[in-house]
Amino acid sequence: MRLWIKYTFVLLLTIAAVSSAPAAAQASPTSDKFARAELALDYSYVHSNAPPGGCGCFNLNGGSATLAFPIRHGRFALVADGIGVHGYNIANADYEITLSAFTGGVRYLPRVGHSTWQPFGQVLAGLAHSSGTLVDGPNSVTANAGAAFAANVGGGLDKRLNSRFSIRLIDADYLVTTFDNGVNNHQNNARISAGVVIHF
Repeated sequence: MRLWIKYTFVLLLTIAAVSSAPAAAQASPTSDKFARAELALDYSYVHSNAPPGGCGCFNLNGGSATLAFPIRHGRFALVADGIGVHGYNIANADYEITLSAFTGGVRYLPRVGHSTWQPFGQVLAGLAHSSGTLVDGPNSVTANAGAAFAANVGGGLDKRLNSRFSIRLIDADYLVTTFDNGVNNHQNNARISAGVVIHF
């Protein structure tokens, strides 16, 4: 199962790379000014419940980068996303954790006419990695910390500034990871990001 997930993720990234050139050629600034490849660089906040039993909630902070390649005249895009966040003093103890996730998938962008506001929704899947005393300690049961399945579903809103830049006002996602925890091997994470988008 894990091998299939890895191959699926690699396939998504390959498709995105191959599709970027024709997608850029099809996108016409006069027909759809949003149908261009883009790179988003964001600050990311994650609210997680990695310790099993109850909430056990804690916060992580870091950054993310997202590549999007338009297809089908800009109404859809292939997306590759990477995030890295860190949390410390978990459960009022000296535990810390670094969480990273690399996912790919599809984004939908509804037509907005000549508006400078662009909402979007997306579904992504891939792999997550974790490290730190919370998962590497002597009592840890996380055997798959190096690579666990991850998926995120959500959407956001961009504000176009000019032909080159937009502001990502918000990108809110439900991020699920499946690290072993000795109880349900399932973590629910709320992710919120904001930053700048560069259009190519």
